[in-house]
Amino acid sequence: MSYLLAVLGVHTQARFSELLAPLGIRPQHFGALRWIAMNDGSTQQEVADLMQVRRNLMVGLVDDLEQAGLVVRGRHPVDRRAYALHLTPVGERVLAAAEGEADRVSAELLAPLDPGSRAAFQEALLAVGAALGLSPAVFLKNCDVPVRAAQPCD
Repeated sequence: MSYLLAVLGVHTQARFSELLAPLGIRPQHFGALRWIAMNDGSTQQEVADLMQVRRNLMVGLVDDLEQAGLVVRGRHPVDRRAYALHLTPVGERVLAAAEGEADRVSAELLAPLDPGSRAAFQEALLAVGAALGLSPAVFLKNCDVPVRAAQPCD
């Protein structure tokens, strides 16, 4: 089972990367854009913690997004040493387009399953992710609750 999941992950990431390339982003940029959109005004450190990535990787991701005009760093209202992250209007449009591509990859991957099996598969994956400490909020488009609020999504 582990190998199957690894192979599916490689396939999915390659396909998602292919579809995101015309938008000028990679899957890790998509993840950062989703976290920032759901937690507008968060610091780089907060987003790194939410994404469970090292600080130095987060700096590079935000640098990439800022250089592409997708994110701006502004002064944090409470911590003068920190920067608050915000999507730009272009970032919002790129994220919306990228979410469409994410839906496309999901539809391609899950095409062999009937709707009930798709729902069960998603539920099982979310349960595994939760057991690993991953928030369902970043994976589900219908979750508008900020991740910091630690509330479940429907």
